[in-house]
Amino acid sequence: MTASDDTTGPHGPALLRDPRRNRGSAFPAAARAALGIEGLLPPVADTLDVQVARIHAQMQLLDHDLLKYLFLSDLQARNETLFYAVLMSDPAAFMPLVYTPTVGDACRAFDHIYHTARGLYLPITAKGRLHELLANWPEPDVRFIVVTDGERILGLGDLGVGGMGIPIGKLALYTACAGVPPALTLPITLDVGTNNHALLEDPLYLGLRQPRVRGAEYDAFIDEFVQAVQARFPRSCLQWEDFANINAVPILQRYRDRICTYNDDIQGTAAVALAGIIAALRVTKSKLAEQRFLFLGGGSAATGIAELISEAMALDGMPIEAARARSWLFDIGGLMVGTRNDLADFQRPFAHDHAPIDRFVDAVEALRPTAIIGVSTVPKLFNQPVIEAMARINERPIIFPYSNPTSRSECTAEEAYTWSDGRAIFASGSPFPPVQVKGKTMIPGQGNNVYIFPAMGMAVLATEAKRVTEAMFIVAARAVAEQVTETDLDQGLIYPPVSTILDASLRTATKIAEYIFDHDLAGVPRPADIAAHVRARAYKPAYPPAP
Repeated sequence: MTASDDTTGPHGPALLRDPRRNRGSAFPAAARAALGIEGLLPPVADTLDVQVARIHAQMQLLDHDLLKYLFLSDLQARNETLFYAVLMSDPAAFMPLVYTPTVGDACRAFDHIYHTARGLYLPITAKGRLHELLANWPEPDVRFIVVTDGERILGLGDLGVGGMGIPIGKLALYTACAGVPPALTLPITLDVGTNNHALLEDPLYLGLRQPRVRGAEYDAFIDEFVQAVQARFPRSCLQWEDFANINAVPILQRYRDRICTYNDDIQGTAAVALAGIIAALRVTKSKLAEQRFLFLGGGSAATGIAELISEAMALDGMPIEAARARSWLFDIGGLMVGTRNDLADFQRPFAHDHAPIDRFVDAVEALRPTAIIGVSTVPKLFNQPVIEAMARINERPIIFPYSNPTSRSECTAEEAYTWSDGRAIFASGSPFPPVQVKGKTMIPGQGNNVYIFPAMGMAVLATEAKRVTEAMFIVAARAVAEQVTETDLDQGLIYPPVSTILDASLRTATKIAEYIFDHDLAGVPRPADIAAHVRARAYKPAYPPAP
């Protein structure tokens, strides 16, 4: 699947403003007269490869990542094919610019740097008319919607409509990392107000200037939104993104068995963590059922990871309650134990019998975990005493500071490797540079959901899956881990190299698609060659033949 044909749609100057059909300097000279753009461009036609090289050169002139983000955003708005060709030319270099960690800065500055309309904004003031607003989207066939209400953006908190940077960035990675055609994607922000007083007082803030709506009115708005999406885009899959725990868990529970939907913060994060654990066990030469996990953070991300690990253990034959007993949570109130009276229902399966513990390092000493997983969004809590305790308890301690962006990471790669005497098995949510340890270069793994959600999207697209299930995320996690080579592990990598993310995602998508067909969840007949079927659906950034 390639870019849109030039023979349909606008001609003349309007063609140069249509990002789906614009080729910029690559319009063939012989076709320009027929298209009404002769004389509007320099006379010599470029190839796409030359355009990509020019963008690379222009990026070198920019010395700040937020400026590079804005440059790429402008490129996406004027030439979509070139934008994706650039991203896919060097995913390791460009992923951090279009998503974490740079997208965090972009979301915080959203109202001050806003300049190009993208996606849909659905304010609660339009309740009762959401179907009407959805009808304004020009593409009739939308298959993937990433939606946020902006309340828990990465580890940065309530950013109101500034959270739109997340759906935009996520969907760019759907395409760049797994080939989901961009025309089938739609980013949406639900504006129900904000409790961020700095935003409410900022004259440039673009969202509703009111406190966040809660309770029954909020739930009714979400329900109207889901119904409107189902009516307008009945073949779409709805991905919930960066909702606060108080809403994220109930929304997923309410709709997961009714529509094709999932929450990437809960399920995608869980799957990428499970993938990292499975790969790490090849280093420790141990079994999943033998592990003990201690989470720093007790929100939906932590419980989502813990539950998926438990379900994976259960598939291997362990009773589910015994599997859940292998995971412990630690939050601002200390170790989550059964006697605490401040726990939400979704946290209780992981609140076990134990004396209260107030310091994380003391919890490490008492519980002797084989892995610590940080989803707290509070930086530097995996401090030297914590890492040293993990290294004293374990020959190869598993250290996963998953909080995003980089400024919120529980520790750096250098800290984890240095304080563990080079023995840590490390992965983080945002990228860190290579670290020299005892004369050896360790390449820190990035436990980014990008290994999961684009592949899940491509599998859903290729199969037209009716639902997204927990088992599909376990399949995805195992598929990602299977692609990690012994050479990768020796370098410290427990995920496939980002440079090969497209191939890795399509392989993972194929495994998920096989499961979907095997379990009668598909909306299309089973093809003879599932891998070929998946790859045939993948978007390729290439200009169509000249008219």
